[in-house]
Amino acid sequence: MHLTGKTILITGASSGIGAAAAKLFSAEGANVVLGARRRELLEAHVADITAMGGQATALAGNVEDEDYHASLVSHALEHFGHLDGAFNNAGITGDLGPIHDMSSENWNTVISVNLTSAFFAAKHQIPALLETGDGSIIFTSSFVGHTIGLPGMGAYAAAKAGLIGLTQILATEYGSAGLRANALLPGGTLTPMAGDNADFHETVASLHALKRMAAPEEIAQAALFLLSDAASFVTGTALLADGGNSIHKL
Repeated sequence: MHLTGKTILITGASSGIGAAAAKLFSAEGANVVLGARRRELLEAHVADITAMGGQATALAGNVEDEDYHASLVSHALEHFGHLDGAFNNAGITGDLGPIHDMSSENWNTVISVNLTSAFFAAKHQIPALLETGDGSIIFTSSFVGHTIGLPGMGAYAAAKAGLIGLTQILATEYGSAGLRANALLPGGTLTPMAGDNADFHETVASLHALKRMAAPEEIAQAALFLLSDAASFVTGTALLADGGNSIHKL
């Protein structure tokens, strides 16, 4: 198993990609620490994982709160004694619309949840990750703002592009200490964030070379690679797992 004995912290773990990652990482031998706002869902995932023989714990909170990130790391260390990897996956799209109509409140919230929270996460996770000598930290970014621009998503694109810049700096600042930092860029994925409108899903699917949207488990597999020793020489990357969205023009 690719993560045997490793402790992995996951934010945005209550549903979608984060929940799929928690179950996959556990199946691959990891101790998992789950973070998100919805306590009931987190506790349900912990129960499912432990029923399957895995090791899991959860702490609910808001990723916009710096103290929450410190508490998550402390929680991981108290339960498992070490932190080997982090999948910082929490994010929101915010309200869509052109920049000239966008409220400052929406802009600030989207930047806070998607980008500032990543700064808080890195600030508190990195000291613990450095203790392992070969830690790995991942941020969920997006093809939006990197390979394409989608109208109405200015705040989201700015935040997700910022994550790639942050990833590159972390990779150079801490690479000599053995820490790897990477950004994961999913394509359209069938999560609660994507809603349940079949016509919308069909439109999004058509933007991809594979002509479909991803299952959350497929994106979790890409995160597994980046966290595992199979990616031991991969750092500073913006890894596309986008079904060919970025190269598809028809």
